[in-house]
Amino acid sequence: MLRTARGAIITSTLSTLVVIGGIVAAFVLAPGSRQVRSVYFDVHDMWQAFLGDPHAGFYSVGKGLVINIEMFMIGEVLILGLALVIALIRLSRSPLLFPLRMIAVAYVDFFRGVPLILVILAIGFGLPALYLPFVSSQSAFVYGVLALVLSYSAYVSEVYRAGFNSVPHSQVASARSLGLRPRTAMRYVVLPQAVRTIIPPLLNTFVSLQKDTALVAVLGAVIEANRAAEIYSSTVFNYSGYTVAAILFLLLTIPLARFTDHLIARDRARRLAGVP
Repeated sequence: MLRTARGAIITSTLSTLVVIGGIVAAFVLAPGSRQVRSVYFDVHDMWQAFLGDPHAGFYSVGKGLVINIEMFMIGEVLILGLALVIALIRLSRSPLLFPLRMIAVAYVDFFRGVPLILVILAIGFGLPALYLPFVSSQSAFVYGVLALVLSYSAYVSEVYRAGFNSVPHSQVASARSLGLRPRTAMRYVVLPQAVRTIIPPLLNTFVSLQKDTALVAVLGAVIEANRAAEIYSSTVFNYSGYTVAAILFLLLTIPLARFTDHLIARDRARRLAGVP
């Protein structure tokens, strides 16, 4: 058994090295490899783009990533709250909430159908043009976060709704037969069971959210990582800054993706073992 496991590890390692070696060799031996490396993978330019130099006219990609993280963290909290409200409204059966349910359905359909970049452009340039008190005087950072929240809340609300609907109706009926009110049944019966279904797709959605914060760069005034890389490339005519931005985003998203895979595998193992 041990020999079989050791042999499998050796085989998988060797096959991985062969594949990686083949990809690297194909890249290095390509006719335009030297030019691509000098434009996209120049070590000096990558380091300069990461550090930045305001006196030379370009910004730090590393500091720009901090703005991406800030947008992600603020947006994540707001999305979780707004999406939950939308999901609960859509799950309600009260005739009094019928108008709100129709608004919630229209909201989800609209923001799932319109590309995120168009939402960012509409909010980032449309709201200031309205000249409304307080609303039209916010920064591009605020408009970018607002666009992300509005768009992603539509997706996350459906994740919530699918999780709630995955709980057998018999569980809810049993809770109601014990005298629990709908709110109490939701809190103590539905939510604990739905969370196991909700968390993996929720984390996958937030992996996409982390990447899509780069789209806020279209507003121009937010110097996040992608915008800083764009300014660097237009200043020194070298695209290595984009490579730095890509690497930094990978360092953020890959751990979250692996953590999501871990949760999915653990939940699957618990279900197969019959553990509640």
